[in-house]
Amino acid sequence: MPRLDGTGPMGQGPMTGRGMGPCAFCARCPYFKKPLTKKDELEAIEDEEKMLKQELEAVQKEKQDLKAQK
Repeated sequence: MPRLDGTGPMGQGPMTGRGMGPCAFCARCPYFKKPLTKKDELEAIEDEEKMLKQELEAVQKEKQDLKAQK
C-alpha cells in the first residue's frame, strides 16, 4: 500500500494489489489489535501459504509463456 494510506496501488482501493504489503497477512501484522489464538494463527499461516502458492503458479505460468514466445 503506497504511502500507507489504504488506497492500494495507484489509488485503486484496498485489496487491489498483489498482497505483498506490510499488512498483507493482517493476522500476523504488528498493528493487528485482536490477540490471536493458536487456531487463528494457524489459519493465517495456511492462508498465507495458499496465496504464496498461487503467486508462484502465476509467476511460473508467465515464465512458461515467455519461453514459448521465443
